[in-house]
Amino acid sequence: MEAIKIKEVTKRYDTGTQALQGVDIEVKEGSMTALLGANGAGKTTIIGILTGLVKKTSGQIAVMGKDIDLYPEETRALIGVVPQEFNFNIFEKVLDIVVNQAGYYGVPKKVATKKAEELLKELGLWEKRNDMSRTLSGGMKRRLLIARALVHEPKILLLDEPSAGVDVELRRGMWEFIRKLHQKGTTILLTTHYLEEAEQLCERVIIMKKGTVVVEGAVKELLRGRESHGFILSVEGKITEGGEYRLSRIDEEKVEATVVSNKSITDLVDYLKTQNVVVRDISAKGNRLEELFLELSA
Repeated sequence: MEAIKIKEVTKRYDTGTQALQGVDIEVKEGSMTALLGANGAGKTTIIGILTGLVKKTSGQIAVMGKDIDLYPEETRALIGVVPQEFNFNIFEKVLDIVVNQAGYYGVPKKVATKKAEELLKELGLWEKRNDMSRTLSGGMKRRLLIARALVHEPKILLLDEPSAGVDVELRRGMWEFIRKLHQKGTTILLTTHYLEEAEQLCERVIIMKKGTVVVEGAVKELLRGRESHGFILSVEGKITEGGEYRLSRIDEEKVEATVVSNKSITDLVDYLKTQNVVVRDISAKGNRLEELFLELSA
């Protein structure tokens, strides 16, 4: 079954902007898919329609086989959303934010409290459960959004720029949690500007441009023939230049590295850890998916 099936969907805003132009998308149940595109491509509009925040102009959308127009409450309950912006009450306690969210879906408080405890422990927030959310760091707030999205146990998780503003270590921990969630069968659709993440995490990718889908397919198939990709790392520690990752120091803090097709950025970070090198930040230097993205978005 398709977890999400979008057929010939259009959206024209009152301003006259045509955000979507006959979009067709299928997201398989249990898959992890990246939805990519430049600002204005239509990604946020699609997420808004799926969550009921935006009304489509025409077309059909089904979530787990149910039409969202015929079964609005049922289909929304199947989806958990991690928005790009922090949109919780900053004066509310962490635990209350998660438990109260479950109440919107009719989850009994006793059940919700138990599930909230489980999620907050998994995400490293249990010790902060009685703190007001405004006291949390940016990374903790991002993880709180994930806990809130999952408390009613949705079958589909929508992640809109989930690692924006999160440092590399927290980002890795967050994605490890998401991987485990995916392995348990949750369907995941994410948007991200970190294209190296999409390449390493997702099985499929959808690239949009000006309200249309320009390519959709398996990551491995789309990247076939693109053998390596480069990264710029901010590090602390002494590196040995050369080696299988072709490490070369740019200055005292930055290192350039190349990852070949049978390796991942995670492999590189793990290798540097064995050398007692701490990675503070990672940015792509024209990775393979980015090259494809730029070609199709030009």
